[in-house]
Amino acid sequence: MPPAKIPSDQLYFHFVTYSCYKRRRILEFDDAKRIVLGSLTELLKTFDAMCQGFVLMPNHVHLVLWFPQPGTLGTALREWKRNTSFQIKVQMEKRDWAYRHQLASDDPIWQANFYSFEIYCREKLEEKLIYMHQNPVRAGLTSIPTDWKWSSARWYDEGRSVGIPIRIPEF
Repeated sequence: MPPAKIPSDQLYFHFVTYSCYKRRRILEFDDAKRIVLGSLTELLKTFDAMCQGFVLMPNHVHLVLWFPQPGTLGTALREWKRNTSFQIKVQMEKRDWAYRHQLASDDPIWQANFYSFEIYCREKLEEKLIYMHQNPVRAGLTSIPTDWKWSSARWYDEGRSVGIPIRIPEF
């Protein structure tokens, strides 16, 4: 995937996708997913960002984020990926995940790049949220989006907490 080209002088929502290195299924482990979500909470605080939605899949992550400062996305994701990589590797060693033995010691957890689609209107935001929340259904992980606990679908459909503060944007 080529590096994301992010216009740095505009504010908009980012529909972000990034993958585990070599599409490995690192996020099959609940501990890894908890690390990613915990670190997302810290990212939101650090960068005064808003999360409009997320889905954690076994080998990739989808997010919709907004930052109050233009040009913040790349820095925020690099920091987030660095933090989660370190924490996931520590957890792999501590829990002796069988998967750990398939990785070279210098293998990264995440692909170096990410994909970002910039969202400028409510209709496109809703389209991306539906696409994202349907991802576990398309992958055969669940039959109903709200049954996938590693997603913000429950917040939208049922008003239930998802462990991450979801904020609906103003357009």
